[in-house]
Amino acid sequence: MTSNNIFLPYPGDSNKFALFHHTASFNGVYYPALEIFYSIIDATQDGGLGAVITKNQIALQDTLSWGLGACKHANGNDWWVVAIKDYSDIIFKFLVTDSTIYVSNQSLGITPTVGASVQLTFSQDGSKFICANTNGGTIVEHEVRLLDFDRCSGIFSNLRTIDVADGNIGWGLAFSPSGKFIYACSSIHIFQIDTDNLSVDTVATYDGFVSPVGSSCCATTFWNMYLAANGKIYVTSGSGVQHIHEINYPDSAGIACDVQQHAIDLGYAQLRSVPNHPNYYLGCDTTLGCPCLTTGIEEHGSHDFRFNVAPNPTSGSFKITYLLPQNHPGQLEVFDINGRRIYEMNLPPWSTMQEVLLPSGISAGVYNCVIASGGERGNKKVVVFKE
Repeated sequence: MTSNNIFLPYPGDSNKFALFHHTASFNGVYYPALEIFYSIIDATQDGGLGAVITKNQIALQDTLSWGLGACKHANGNDWWVVAIKDYSDIIFKFLVTDSTIYVSNQSLGITPTVGASVQLTFSQDGSKFICANTNGGTIVEHEVRLLDFDRCSGIFSNLRTIDVADGNIGWGLAFSPSGKFIYACSSIHIFQIDTDNLSVDTVATYDGFVSPVGSSCCATTFWNMYLAANGKIYVTSGSGVQHIHEINYPDSAGIACDVQQHAIDLGYAQLRSVPNHPNYYLGCDTTLGCPCLTTGIEEHGSHDFRFNVAPNPTSGSFKITYLLPQNHPGQLEVFDINGRRIYEMNLPPWSTMQEVLLPSGISAGVYNCVIASGGERGNKKVVVFKE
């Protein structure tokens, strides 16, 4: 099943997590979901290993299409979880608070979804939402539905539909980091949709590659998509293969987004699945009419980048983790002791991690890593050694 479970930090308790999930049940024709369950995990239990303290509680019983999505409430504390009713245009909305779960629903005005709503995906800033209709996984129709979302009220509005049917089964959906572009795929095409004018550009066509290399199985066609912490989008295949695809610059228009097919060899077979992670770092937004119910970086006078470099010392290859100001891109620069810039990298909005490889010809010594975003800066010293 596509995107059938999702983990959320429990509102008001940093030691607890909520798991929402559903399972498929065969009805004689296909496999809809009949319940949405939730479980609560307490990380302090079992000597710090964690334990499930509430298991498989039913949040809703109904006939549902595959897929769960989630978005942080505008108060910065609670969560919205959504699912779509099967053979219907109704979306169920679960408001998860520190004391209870409120259930409501809304008619979206879409063509009824049958079997699967694909990947229910919110933009990183929470203002947009996408789902799709693949008509139960057939090739009859494949349209992407784009809606605006109010994180305070939970209301969806301004429905726009984009036809991307090409005669092949379609599943994957993802937003670019800024939310300007939507990526959708059929088994043989990757489409880029501009959210401003709804234009569609085909940015990749399956090249015939099979995996593992040298075998007769299997085709590395396109299936699910995932916007990762480094601001890139990764695409899985519909078959059990060792390779996944990579979109390096999702916020660049057309082929400049740089789709690299079968770019990453995992070394083992993987089938279709990708993580289902909402934007855990999305803060409160008082402009929508909701008060903030949490204290966080958005309330500080200066931004805390939570900037870290590891390993340090390093031979020149290291990972950086960071937190940019809300909805702002950033830039990483590395300077030597003379103030000469030896490395730079653009940081997509909402990204939180990058791999850095400094030029091989640099000398051993201390270097200054600087992150800049939204008019603010953070820095870390890194020690480079030569073996």
